Amino acid sequence: MSTPDWAALRADFPTLHQDVNGKPLVYFDSAATAQKPRAVLDALQDFYLNHNANVHRGLHALSTRATNSYEAARLRTAKFIGAADPAEIVFTRGTTESINLVASSWGGANLKKGDVVLITEMEHHSNLVPWQQIALRTGATLRYVPVVGGDAESGLDLDALDRLLTPEVKVFAFAHGSNTLGIVNDAAALCARARKVGAITVVDAAQTIGHQPVDVRAIGCDFLAFSGHKMAGPTGIGALYGRKALLDAMPPYQLGGGMISVVDFFETKFKPSPERFEAGTPNVADAVALAVAMDYLDAVGREAIAAHDRELAAYAATALAELPGIRILGPRPGQPRAGLVSFALKDAHAHDVVTFADQDGIALRGGHHCNQPLMKKLGLPSSTRASFYLYNTRDEVDRLVVSLRRIVKFFSGV
Repeated sequence: MSTPDWAALRADFPTLHQDVNGKPLVYFDSAATAQKPRAVLDALQDFYLNHNANVHRGLHALSTRATNSYEAARLRTAKFIGAADPAEIVFTRGTTESINLVASSWGGANLKKGDVVLITEMEHHSNLVPWQQIALRTGATLRYVPVVGGDAESGLDLDALDRLLTPEVKVFAFAHGSNTLGIVNDAAALCARARKVGAITVVDAAQTIGHQPVDVRAIGCDFLAFSGHKMAGPTGIGALYGRKALLDAMPPYQLGGGMISVVDFFETKFKPSPERFEAGTPNVADAVALAVAMDYLDAVGREAIAAHDRELAAYAATALAELPGIRILGPRPGQPRAGLVSFALKDAHAHDVVTFADQDGIALRGGHHCNQPLMKKLGLPSSTRASFYLYNTRDEVDRLVVSLRRIVKFFSGV
């Protein structure tokens, strides 16, 4: 397969072609949300212009077309992540809702006092707070797999994981990729360890789904959650993969139209998955556009995107490490990392760094990145993050380095 022309691909993303503060936009905030190619925007417009109708049960032509498109998007999603059955795909608003669904439905029905929920210290709040709260409701105990190193550069403590994975552990939920550290965990190996003690696994794939191949059967997970907007798709749409036997045994998460088979005044029977978890009118247009985003990424090549993002992140980490007073989180320069670099400057708060970089037309992300417990462990109130995607270039990284030199000089006088 030939290497994509990354610079030429930028033409597919309209938002990138603008000036910010009089300078060409450099968008380094794709870990928060990715920009959308024109094909995705066109798909949204086409649906609303030509096919808009509510799905399922409608017998007229528009409803039939909308239903067929919606279910085709489910089939495309199953194929994209290697699921065996499209009925294992539940459309949600995104990763957060997907994890909440599992924690509330599976966790509420299965966890009890004496059980253990195991997560890691690098989790996004969306894969921490739902488990924290369901543990409080059910009497289960929460355990954490620690990260290793002063900057968490060595990732998860796998020796501690073996000690923590006791038979009391009923669920092990973890991030496939850290949104702060740039570490990608070996999801298949982690799931294999969990299976040895009979724990189900929940994988947060928000940071990896659009950046590398993800195959749920190869990983061997029980559940996997992701968001469309981080993989060049629309906001407000995502998916939960769940093994069919688990989904069918779980109680509904929300109640209403579309997820019932029979309703009487005093009793209701529910449809099997995935319909039982999609109460109300679904987000049809965004599901259709999400499938187009998947087509776009596969046309470029997910292996190629992974190599591109990692190369840019490695280049950035090496260049940034030369700046005085900088602390880089996650893998050391020269070590493998996913397509982002988080850092802290000795004399400048992350919000100031982001504000100054914006003056140079560069979009960064500053704060705790929904990783407050991790930040506390690392002794930081916040960090600055530059995250990369298929439309970014080395020249843009060079602009970032120049901007940061200006920022360091302003705050430190160096």
